[in-house]
Amino acid sequence: MKISVITPVYNAEKYITKAVESALQFDEVFEIILVEDQSPDKALDVCKKLAEKYDRVKLFQHPDKGNHGAGASRNLALEKATGDFIAFLDADDYYLPNRFEAEKELFKNPDVEGVYGAIGVNYYSDKAKKQYYQIFGDRLTTVYKKHLPKDVFRGQLGMLGSFGLFSIDALTIRKLPLDQKLSPMMKTHLRLHQDTEFLFRLSYYLNLYPGILNKAIANRGVHENNRITQVDAGKVKPSISKVMLWKEMRDWSENEESVPDDIKIHINRMYRSYEIAKAPFLKKWGMIAKYLTTDFKSIRSGLYNINFRKDLF
Repeated sequence: MKISVITPVYNAEKYITKAVESALQFDEVFEIILVEDQSPDKALDVCKKLAEKYDRVKLFQHPDKGNHGAGASRNLALEKATGDFIAFLDADDYYLPNRFEAEKELFKNPDVEGVYGAIGVNYYSDKAKKQYYQIFGDRLTTVYKKHLPKDVFRGQLGMLGSFGLFSIDALTIRKLPLDQKLSPMMKTHLRLHQDTEFLFRLSYYLNLYPGILNKAIANRGVHENNRITQVDAGKVKPSISKVMLWKEMRDWSENEESVPDDIKIHINRMYRSYEIAKAPFLKKWGMIAKYLTTDFKSIRSGLYNINFRKDLF
């Protein structure tokens, strides 16, 4: 295996060395591609030192040296990648020693186009743990049991009950089918949830198999300045970004002829649910009345969606 590890770097001066060195422990890691995204801290200086110290570390910036977000940074890294396999690693996370144990066996089967696993949690400070432990605990982020590849897409959309989720840090993909079947890669206009949207489409087009699900193969770093941590904890209101996410999925499903009708209905329901949830209180009820008439299937099921009810009431 020749694995290219994709790492966007923004405001990660304190964490990027640990991330890089956690990937360098594996002989299968052919290269680590860092894309520094105009960080306000000294992350660029740290990345330069890492690239000088380790031959397998390659450092890039956007052509204009500007800030373009994690999606655009991952896309640039994917363009530069020369390995046969792609793995992802956020700059404040790190791999564990068992990261590619399952992958080395599973990818012997040519039908396996991708493998996902479980990630754990690491609190970088007592303050971070005090703030976010009630949100994340010590739980694994994982799919709860092994599923056939044909069920992964529906499970990620929330159509199979308590399916669970996998993180992009726990995903390894064959590069060839990724290049052939996914275009565009990450949607750069989504400043949040671009990785979720990518994983949704990926699981539709590629055969993804479960790897290690009962213990972590990587750790998510939780700290006070992590933007996604603040979103997950409710400090940043996610409703508008969720509307954008599900609108992207709705537009994709409407333009993809092979998507079954029940999936299109479910995706539209999720979009309508978040669209209504972000509206002012009185407008919500007008929108519900309108969609109960014009889009009854979507809104009827949407009323039973727990995230929708929480935001609405």
